[in-house]
Amino acid sequence: MSESITRRAVKLAPSMIASDWARPLDTVRELTEAGVEWLHWDAMDGHFVPNLTLGPMFLAALRPHTELHFDAHLMLAKPGDYLDEFIEAGANSISVHVEAGAHLHRLIGRIKEGGAMAGAVLNPATPVAALDVILPTLDYVLVMSVNPGFSGQKFLPLAVDKIAELNRHRQEKGLKFLIQVDGGVSPATAPLVVRAGADVLVCGSNIFNSGTPQENVRALREAIDKAFWEAV
Repeated sequence: MSESITRRAVKLAPSMIASDWARPLDTVRELTEAGVEWLHWDAMDGHFVPNLTLGPMFLAALRPHTELHFDAHLMLAKPGDYLDEFIEAGANSISVHVEAGAHLHRLIGRIKEGGAMAGAVLNPATPVAALDVILPTLDYVLVMSVNPGFSGQKFLPLAVDKIAELNRHRQEKGLKFLIQVDGGVSPATAPLVVRAGADVLVCGSNIFNSGTPQENVRALREAIDKAFWEAV
């Protein structure tokens, strides 16, 4: 088995934007029972991306009801204006887009000072090289495998090469950042990104659009396990 596909704990992070918002607390309980590790919260402002979604009040409302890791993905034109609110709402990790501004290093520092894990996000057209200088300071990198803004989009295969490139950097430089992938993750695509080096899989439509969350989480786990065994 090659170093890049050595068996490791892969976390699932269901994207709450795709869930049934008529019953959010029930959804959190179902996902907890299904054994997921993270919940992913997509915050969109209608400017950085053409959609308007979850703000920090949603995290704050559900935070007392679960110990799951809350992962906030800020698709915001001015993420710095809202970092404190997301930290206060109970976010355990916060990621901001490379493309959102010129002061990424400052934003990463503020997230860490607030006690949360700090991540940087790469849109499909943004190269890994955009993070070369800042990689040692990051807790995780989020690779978008769709263009951000809407759930249910088709997986972009170019993400696999970017994950593999990040994994090579991580191994060659002895870094510890996690690699997260978001967009079109399913039992068909999960093995591709896991073999490339992904550690955290954000999954929305595949978890919530049909069947039960428990069944869909189980199918993803089986696909991940298969990816490791086939690599032996």
